[in-house]
Amino acid sequence: MREAERLRIVRAREWARPERPARREVLGVVPEVEEGRPPLLFVPGFGHGAWAFAEHWLEHAASRGFPAYALSLRGHGGSAPAPEATLRSYTHDVVQVAASVPRQAVLVGHGAGARVVAHALARYPARAAVLVAPVLGGWGTFGNALRRNPGGTLPAVFGGGLRLSRRQLFSRELPDAEARRYVSRLGRAGRRAQWQLLTGPDPEPAVGRPPVLVLGSPDDRVVSPAALTRAARRYASAPLLFPGMGHDLMLDARWREPIDAILDWLAKDPTTR
Repeated sequence: MREAERLRIVRAREWARPERPARREVLGVVPEVEEGRPPLLFVPGFGHGAWAFAEHWLEHAASRGFPAYALSLRGHGGSAPAPEATLRSYTHDVVQVAASVPRQAVLVGHGAGARVVAHALARYPARAAVLVAPVLGGWGTFGNALRRNPGGTLPAVFGGGLRLSRRQLFSRELPDAEARRYVSRLGRAGRRAQWQLLTGPDPEPAVGRPPVLVLGSPDDRVVSPAALTRAARRYASAPLLFPGMGHDLMLDARWREPIDAILDWLAKDPTTR
């Protein structure tokens, strides 16, 4: 690791003003037979918890030989409440949990969790990263969400909770009963973190320049196709697209397709073996 990258990982400000410790929920499934594959750490987006990956993707990844873990960011899922959490707090959560898994991890972030992962990559030397339907922030993201869901989006600007609808999150293929069950489990992010999603600085370059895969759906009602392309270009690639799916690819009716694509990509890339 170059000295400049080492200095970016350890910073005086973070020693002087450390993040408050928080009880974090981490769910995990490991393969029955250890195959030496890198562990995956899934990071859910705002309002979601580790449960969103425990529904399907953790078991499926483990069945293909990948140890799989999912983190609930502070204030989400089964983690401790944290109404004043910031993007820095969430980044700290990811780095701390990634450092605790047995081997160098692959970070997989969904939605706003992809922005958290992008920030964490500047602090943690990940084996690789995957950004799923990434909400990387900025007013363009807000404008798109406002057009599609004004009632659920506008309150977030004034400190209220961001409310995502069934139409934004899922395709019509997902049965209504399942969609309602998932929507009922959604929580809310810290108001400061929501605001920082719009106004915060761009992530710094990743330590070690790990390979990064960006994937999503052109029919996503949260992230536009143009936003997916911009996110992929940041990492010198093109997005992998799954037409007909909603924003929550890990919960939608065809959830197997994106996770299999992720695992196939990891299995083929020699840097992730």
